[in-house]
Amino acid sequence: MKRRTLYILLVFLMVFISGCTNPNDDISNLNDAKPIITTTLFPQYDFSKIIVGDKFDVVLLLPPGVEAHSFDLSPKDMTTILSSDIFIYTSLVMEPWVKNILESLEAEEILAIDLSTEIELKNFEYEDHDHDHENENENEHKHEESGYDPHYWTDPMNAIIMVDEILKAVISIDKENEQFYIENAQKLKSDLIKLDEDIRYVVENSESKTIISGGHFALGYFANRYGLEYISPYDGFSPNAEPSAQAIANIIKTVKDTNAKAIFYEELVDPKVSKTISDQTGVQMLELNAAHNVSKEQLEKNVHYIDIMYNNLENLKKGLGYNG
Repeated sequence: MKRRTLYILLVFLMVFISGCTNPNDDISNLNDAKPIITTTLFPQYDFSKIIVGDKFDVVLLLPPGVEAHSFDLSPKDMTTILSSDIFIYTSLVMEPWVKNILESLEAEEILAIDLSTEIELKNFEYEDHDHDHENENENEHKHEESGYDPHYWTDPMNAIIMVDEILKAVISIDKENEQFYIENAQKLKSDLIKLDEDIRYVVENSESKTIISGGHFALGYFANRYGLEYISPYDGFSPNAEPSAQAIANIIKTVKDTNAKAIFYEELVDPKVSKTISDQTGVQMLELNAAHNVSKEQLEKNVHYIDIMYNNLENLKKGLGYNG
């Protein structure tokens, strides 16, 4: 395999000078005989691993347990990317820092794949909750400013498009094993279609069509696909933003007025807002995982995107009053 020696040496020098380290970016244990795929978020990492089996090494750039919106590219992260044959990212909305490295990737003949290219990004309307932006900075608000919601992978039909794009990229690098990759991708897409059918059945046979969340609005594409309303005290995606007291009070009133059965919370973030609402209303707290990333334990257990979505479905059965 061709390796980008000059770039890698330069970036290692940057790491040495800056003292920046990220244990998840250690590529020293990768097999140099295999091509390498580096991915930014968990869904494309999971889909890539399923498609390529043991014929590629697949790297997740985001360290396990780290909240995706707070990720900042380090020099060592850049080393990892420059050691890749394929670099797969979500979009310039989700990862705006990619724009600054695309020329370097092109110069080094690294195939950079924007998985949003064939997906219609949507601009969901966020309610004005008198949100207090005092503690937010420009970087934390970067996704909202684009006008588009970057969490398209929460819709299983969009996940199928992602699988197709990953498949095309993999075959372009390794044509010899094309049929192997196609068969793996077809099985994965069949599983995603079954997931979609199961979600539709649960939603159709549930009393409520409203997801009330104490977390950020990260399930917009999911809610849109299945005809669900999604209510949150937040008006964006920033992990460090705080909703106003009035916004939380409005959610508490909604829970009481609608006789809601649960308040949902998001993964890898302190669910303090959901806990406040639960304490005030007496309803149970249930996780609704947007699958940005996984914990170290989940990664070690080889948890898949589909596992996460089925766990969400079980919680939705409880929270929406499934009577099937």
